[in-house]
Amino acid sequence: MTTILIFLFTALAFLLNPSESRLSLDFYRQSCPQFSKIIQDTVTNKQITSPTTAAATLRLFLHDCLPNGCDASVLVSSTAFNRAERDHEINLSLPGDGFDVVVRAKTALELACPNTVSCADILAAATRDLVVMLGGPYYNVYLGRRDSRISKSSLIDGHLPKPAMPMSQIIEIFSSKGFTVEEMVALSGAHTIGFSHCKEFTSDIYNYSKSFQYDPQYNPRFAQGLQKACADYRNNPTLSVFNDIMTPNKFDNVYFQNLPKGLGLLKSDHGLFTDPRTRPFVEKFAADEKSFFQAFSQAMQKLSLVGVQTGRRGEIRHRCDQIN
Repeated sequence: MTTILIFLFTALAFLLNPSESRLSLDFYRQSCPQFSKIIQDTVTNKQITSPTTAAATLRLFLHDCLPNGCDASVLVSSTAFNRAERDHEINLSLPGDGFDVVVRAKTALELACPNTVSCADILAAATRDLVVMLGGPYYNVYLGRRDSRISKSSLIDGHLPKPAMPMSQIIEIFSSKGFTVEEMVALSGAHTIGFSHCKEFTSDIYNYSKSFQYDPQYNPRFAQGLQKACADYRNNPTLSVFNDIMTPNKFDNVYFQNLPKGLGLLKSDHGLFTDPRTRPFVEKFAADEKSFFQAFSQAMQKLSLVGVQTGRRGEIRHRCDQIN
């Protein structure tokens, strides 16, 4: 009787959760055996010529997966009849290098194995390989996603954290997707690479209050340096600063070590250290890079499975920026 119940429970779980059950590590072993090599070659060439690619792709992946699942919906361009996700205000600052590396990989894969590999799988695998290239941890990426047939800007609101959000609101966004506070802090460690535009934090470094020129949570010398770096931000909105000023091109735990020193760039960075719910994990990851890498790997693998579409629920786009 027990054996029968176990069999029935397993079968029911398979039926209720087809998304993950149809994914596998070697999904393209027969249909596109060159998949991994093409991804690796593409990201290597792109990262060498454009060193901001890794951070851009990681951010693109997070912005794709958090709102409605890892379905490449953020890659779709708007049309006269539809305002797509990438044109939502929060996505307008997504760097072009992330989109470009996916397009390059898709072009190469279409030549090698036409109409076989989804844009969602390309983005997930490219992100992992780029993180590893910068010294970050390797983690398994299950494959077999399909691309979404829908991309609407109106579906983004409330699903992505903003730099000035209170920590409670950021925690709630991740919690609604099934992530713990520790996993949220680990994913925030993505700020160990990449940059933020000055306009994201100018309210914190210029005329902060009647008492302070800048937010007192900043290290004074750092705040003064930011004021100089961003001085022309009104005339030049592309001005930006590295999220981790110490090791901006290396995936490590220095981002967390910066926060207690007042070297966090965004209000949300400061919040990770000042909020009693997140501070213990900041201190944990700052003290032990291995612990951060392990938590980040697990959180990224979990994120890569959120809202995945498989089989007939999605499609394999011919072009990543257009729904078939």
